[in-house]
Amino acid sequence: METNNSTLRWANKFPDLGTDPIPVEPCIAPEFYDREKERVFARTWLKVGRVEEISNVGDYKVKKIHFAKTSVILIHGKDGVIRGFHNTCSHRGNKVIVEHGEETFGRNKAAVVTCRFHGWVYDAKGALVQVPEEERFPPCFEKSQGSLTPVNTDVWEGFIFINLAEKPDRSLKEYLGGMGTHLAGYPFAEMSQVFSYNTMLDCNWKIALDAFSEAYHVSTIHAGSFPNVFSSGLSDVELFGEHRTTGICLSLNAKPTPVAGIANSITGASLVSQRGSSMLPPGVNPGRQNDFSFELSVVFPSILIHISEGIWFTHQFWPVAHNKTMWEGKYYVKPAKTNSERWATEFAQVLQRNAWLEDTATMEDTHAALESGAKQHMFLQDEEILLRHGYKVLKQYIEQ
Repeated sequence: METNNSTLRWANKFPDLGTDPIPVEPCIAPEFYDREKERVFARTWLKVGRVEEISNVGDYKVKKIHFAKTSVILIHGKDGVIRGFHNTCSHRGNKVIVEHGEETFGRNKAAVVTCRFHGWVYDAKGALVQVPEEERFPPCFEKSQGSLTPVNTDVWEGFIFINLAEKPDRSLKEYLGGMGTHLAGYPFAEMSQVFSYNTMLDCNWKIALDAFSEAYHVSTIHAGSFPNVFSSGLSDVELFGEHRTTGICLSLNAKPTPVAGIANSITGASLVSQRGSSMLPPGVNPGRQNDFSFELSVVFPSILIHISEGIWFTHQFWPVAHNKTMWEGKYYVKPAKTNSERWATEFAQVLQRNAWLEDTATMEDTHAALESGAKQHMFLQDEEILLRHGYKVLKQYIEQ
């Protein structure tokens, strides 16, 4: 359905997305989730880390990938290349590295990893380099055939991505397309202090993603954390193939709380203050509006990257089941140089954490209510255009 209503600016800009209600089935049906695992998550590029996390030779990270029932070893080789491998020993299938939580970190100066079960050793290229009592294996055993199973791995702007397909249909650069260009050049590494959060949510991954992909909810859900701070209207919405982006704007007449005002005067670690644009790539806030707060970019299927002056943060939604999602939120700022800057930074991240708690508090109720079957469709407002685009892209993947 198309529209010429002048108040529906995004529907008019992107008429191919239509204005029809969105079915709820993709959010609650186990069968739909099974197709998503196969046709979406098993084939697309997924963010699993940052190069700063494993910046030295021999550093490694193990990342759980719930939907694929695996975990992936990311290791920094002597040649400077970061490679990924399934965390499965070639001997009898034990985990080479035992995970502790969602992400596990370690280091080996020789840039090798060793299976604790029988001591098989693998180098940073995945090759099997040492087998205890190798002479006891039969002649058919060839060490050269015992490498770790590789996972396609690539890096963009310091973000480490994997693709679980045996042979991806596109490179990471091709997959990101215009979104990669749109965000390229932002100095992500300069904001090296990170505050990380994660929790398991009893909801579908799209319900969680959708809650962070619009500003319509800000005046209600964030009335406590960000009273009258942000506008519900989006700016500069752009679609890049599977991906989408928009600017989030401030309400310039909003007055911060006394404590927030003091913190904002010390450091720019909070989103509630007016921001500059010296760090922004040319396509982000192209008109250099003074009410710009941050860019909200959604990388299909389930990664949000937000950039602003002196701050950036991410949300990622890992599917675990049709009704269960692992949410990860990471907030990056420049390290504080003084005690007052440390206080202001801590205040900003606590405020942001509280806002994220407000966001996540809606998700399980949404899923539970939809599972009742009382509603078959969702009605989206024009400013929820990113959600509409996401469901259209998802449908294309499911039907291919």
